[in-house]
Amino acid sequence: MDDIKSTLISLAIIAQGNSYSPYSKFPVGAAIVAANPTGGLQFFTGTNIENASYGLTICAERVAIFNAISSGYTKLLAMACVTEEGKGTSCGACRQVEYEFAPDMEIYFCNDLGMIVSEFTPRDLLPEAFSKENLDV
Repeated sequence: MDDIKSTLISLAIIAQGNSYSPYSKFPVGAAIVAANPTGGLQFFTGTNIENASYGLTICAERVAIFNAISSGYTKLLAMACVTEEGKGTSCGACRQVEYEFAPDMEIYFCNDLGMIVSEFTPRDLLPEAFSKENLDV
């Protein structure tokens, strides 16, 4: 897992460099590793993309997750998020999406030098989450 963790962090640092964050000036990069049905691993990245209409901004974590899901990879294993100085964790919307797809996935929050500052799972970050179990389907 150390090789995977290192790869995730390296990819998240690269993704952070692609951030479009002219308003917040807070570039974020994310990378996620997912398994395909035959057990092979695939990496996906995301970065925050801001918009002058702030509500249309999307976070790096959701971009990475949506890249994986839209490519047919639904078994999410781990994710790394990189910010300057390792500040912050996932926002509420990201926490809900993370919980939906992988409530026990390890998430490594890192600084832009690649040092892990904190580790959580979506279950840790969003206790008492709203999930499909709450729906009558």
